[in-house]
Amino acid sequence: MRWSALPPLNTLLPFEATVRHASMTAAAQELHVTHGAVSRQVQNLERSLGVSLFERHPRALRPTPEARQLAAVVRDALDQIDAGARQVSHRAPAGPLTLSCEPTLLMRWLIPRLPELAGSLPDITVHLSAGGGPVHFDRDNIDLAIRRDDFPFPDKVSRAHLFAERIGPVCRPDLAGRLTGTADLAGTAFLHTGTRPQAWDDWRRITGMTAEPASQQTLEHFYLTLQAAVAGVGVAIAPYAVVRDDLERGQLVAPFGFVPDGTSYHLLSRRPPEQDARVGRLAAWLRTRTATLETDSDRA
Repeated sequence: MRWSALPPLNTLLPFEATVRHASMTAAAQELHVTHGAVSRQVQNLERSLGVSLFERHPRALRPTPEARQLAAVVRDALDQIDAGARQVSHRAPAGPLTLSCEPTLLMRWLIPRLPELAGSLPDITVHLSAGGGPVHFDRDNIDLAIRRDDFPFPDKVSRAHLFAERIGPVCRPDLAGRLTGTADLAGTAFLHTGTRPQAWDDWRRITGMTAEPASQQTLEHFYLTLQAAVAGVGVAIAPYAVVRDDLERGQLVAPFGFVPDGTSYHLLSRRPPEQDARVGRLAAWLRTRTATLETDSDRA
């Protein structure tokens, strides 16, 4: 046999899923088999290799370092097999695509454009999931993700630039009428967001403006901060993308415009667009719609 050291191949999927979830129950649910079936296959693999792959405790299952090392190799091999099968397959991928997006961008930009998306791509079903930070395609069962590049992206993930982040102070129109210059910001309340506590510092660093507020208030989420700005509580630093519709409706104004903060949003995908026409078409639609976020913000 050419591959004399290969373990039983039917043990590898249950093993990899068990390592990834650190749970045989979760692995069984993912693979649609019983817990006993997963346990038997893991034991068969351990017998084949002559090594224990898990530390078994009454309420915990911990993969050993050797198990994690082997699981990473198995995962890479499965990814290559999956990619190769897609290249030679004549069957078009079917079913819905799950798109993960940062919550505020999802709520204030993407969801309002779902009717347009459905009209442009009527044969593609998109399921939306709110999420931020590092992307775990397999663990969270998602196909694509929109993320800001304020953390490193995995090397093997397919990525496409969508738009550069541009930030600026926003407030209710009646409050903006009293802001004839940036010095007038000193008489206002600054609104902060718990998830981006450095937003005002970033804007002042980029613009060189040194205004200090009369008072400050921090809210937990971005959408709460923006709602407070709409209510006239104070002035918030906001990305253009999430306030674009508020500006068009006249609920908010940006008295000093928007400036790039050095970050950008990207579309990350589990597989390259050329391997799944649905991914390519959705990516093209997103690029077209987000292109205006950069050109429009220059005029805001």
